[in-house]
Amino acid sequence: MTAPRTLPGHLAHPFSPRGRLDPYPAYRWLRENDPVHFDVTSRMWLLTAHADCALALRDPRFSAALGQRERVRDDELPPSMLTTDPPEHQRLRSPGALLMGPAAIRGIAAGIEAEIDAVLDGLATRAANGPAGDAANASGSAGGGMIEATADLGEPLATGVLARLFGLPPADVPAFAALADRVSVNLDPLAGAQAAAAGRAAMGELTRFLGERADAAAATANEPGGSPFGRLAADDRLTRAETLGIAALTVVGGWKPLAEMVGNALHWLLPRKEAADLIRHGGQEVAVSAVDELLRLESPIPFTARVTTEAVTLDGGVIPAGARVLALVGAANRDPAVFDGPDELLVTRSPNPHLAFGAGTHLCLGAPLVRQAGGLLLSGLLGRYPGLRPAGEPPTWAPGLVPRRLTGFTLAI
Repeated sequence: MTAPRTLPGHLAHPFSPRGRLDPYPAYRWLRENDPVHFDVTSRMWLLTAHADCALALRDPRFSAALGQRERVRDDELPPSMLTTDPPEHQRLRSPGALLMGPAAIRGIAAGIEAEIDAVLDGLATRAANGPAGDAANASGSAGGGMIEATADLGEPLATGVLARLFGLPPADVPAFAALADRVSVNLDPLAGAQAAAAGRAAMGELTRFLGERADAAAATANEPGGSPFGRLAADDRLTRAETLGIAALTVVGGWKPLAEMVGNALHWLLPRKEAADLIRHGGQEVAVSAVDELLRLESPIPFTARVTTEAVTLDGGVIPAGARVLALVGAANRDPAVFDGPDELLVTRSPNPHLAFGAGTHLCLGAPLVRQAGGLLLSGLLGRYPGLRPAGEPPTWAPGLVPRRLTGFTLAI
């Protein structure tokens, strides 16, 4: 076996503190020079070509269940689609569609629209009354103030949409939002010991929170106003632990990525007036297309772990059995072999076979929800607040690996 190749000295490793801020130069070098790369730092195989990543996400020789067990953290995830391979995965996924499938999303579509309208209605008040509002008013900013993209847009969106999924009454929403925020540390497979312990505690609290509401939700599942969570909880194909595992995974995998997607999207859109105008005037179909394109450019979950169950031969090399593999979705989504102008924003790009939602058996059940909610928010936001623009200090990319997100993104309205 030849010695593993290493990145040139001028490129930061994509998992290093500097590389996390902008991993794309390293991704590009790996994809062009060593697309099946054994990384001596992490002792993992890194895949960067779209074809290889798509294969790893679809091929049963790449085990998702074993991949989840290879996290640096030693805590076990609850039983769910994420932690299983077929046929066990499909046994859980079929009932899981009651919570997150297309029919479930259609059933709460009016509620999603109402939540988004409420978020947009409240922006002017948030801008005027928030911490940045007084400074913005003093400087004469258009619209009367400033907001923060994640705190004032992304998090209220994610909280409201998931509250509709779970059928939560208004009194339960603040506690749910706080739990959703706290459990989000479980997204990061490299979280330190203190953060991991806090994540485990929060996961236990979230599971109890949902468990205390499961029976009542199930009892009214088929009544007017019944929730997708109620229909999941009423399904006798699952144990209660399995039901709660799927529900908890929905919160962990859905709340933070949806919240952070908003800031990432606006970071790309606002400096590009033509793209923003296409969304503003193009209707929901264009807005949904834009969501896919924005997720392609900045995937909140930038990689997916697998473990090979047997040796796999790819064009760039042979991965041995039992190898830890990362499909670097953030690199695959900018592969010029698949995407023309891979580093450009094309809001009507079609086809757009990005891998931000995964692929194959493990394709994200929440994709329809993200597309619908994200599209409605972006089109409504840009339509109602045409003067929306970045303000203050430029935002920075957070140092964590998952999710990829901006911090301190202030907007003037």
